[in-house]
Amino acid sequence: MTTEPYTLNCTADEDIRGWRLDQFLAHIAPDYSRSRWQTSIKAGLVQINGNPARAKDHVYPGDNVRAQIAVDTETAASSQDIPLNIIHADADIIIIDKPAGLVVHPAAGNPDGTLLNALLHHFPETAQLPRGGIVHRLDKDTSGLLVIARNLRAHAHLVRQLQERSMGRTYLALCYRYITAGGTIDQPLGRHPRDRLKMTIREDGKDAVTHYRIEERYGDIATLLRVNLETGRTHQIRVHLAAQHNPLVGDPLYGLANPPGKGIPADIRQALINFPRQALHAAALTLYHPADDSEHTYTSPLPADMAKLLDTLRITYPAN
Repeated sequence: MTTEPYTLNCTADEDIRGWRLDQFLAHIAPDYSRSRWQTSIKAGLVQINGNPARAKDHVYPGDNVRAQIAVDTETAASSQDIPLNIIHADADIIIIDKPAGLVVHPAAGNPDGTLLNALLHHFPETAQLPRGGIVHRLDKDTSGLLVIARNLRAHAHLVRQLQERSMGRTYLALCYRYITAGGTIDQPLGRHPRDRLKMTIREDGKDAVTHYRIEERYGDIATLLRVNLETGRTHQIRVHLAAQHNPLVGDPLYGLANPPGKGIPADIRQALINFPRQALHAAALTLYHPADDSEHTYTSPLPADMAKLLDTLRITYPAN
């Protein structure tokens, strides 16, 4: 696939009379939004009849328009040869099984070495897409499945599925304490007013809905949940479970320094304390393929660290 920015060179026909320039460009190249074309105009990448175009310009029959789409500045990152576990790739989408510890987007403190840097190496065409084609994210220390768009049509299709809540995302989450039954947590989330690293439940937050059911229980110490997201807010599962006093094992922001309860065997207690990340894994992803709307489900086995911890718990507390 090409890595060159999209360009066009066309002449307006008789039906184009006084259209706004961004409207005309979005009409000619509908894979790109008017806002993206407005960015291109401001960047000096558009000409009308050989002259630099302005945002307020209009297009008339016979006008020659030359334009180049502006590369999304959020994807102006360096390409890095970072190994990826690619479980599926075709002309439209890429499914990645992300390991814990891999940051998705560059940010302060993580300028490179991210999933985006790796995508630019393995799939350089993603440089032309908003946010490198990444339509949803996982926290750095959450493992599991992510879908990435490989072209604008696929990107729009996947974003629409997320907006319409038709994309299925299933997680396995190991949390503290005995949970009696499955349920739904419907509580809005927003930024914590004092700790900017945290999210919290707040009345003026964005709606957030988490469904969960019991997968296994380990005595009164911990419960493995199968969690389905209806929405996808930052830290949603972590905050929702912590709010009902069932924080994730190993969660550094919302978790516990020590396992709750008495009489926990020393080896179990130490295994829980030493678990180095939130015990959360994106285990399944169901989506409608952008090519033909066919439904596909992709799955990922538990990573070794979570599997080992569960095996340790099962020795003393047979799953029930």
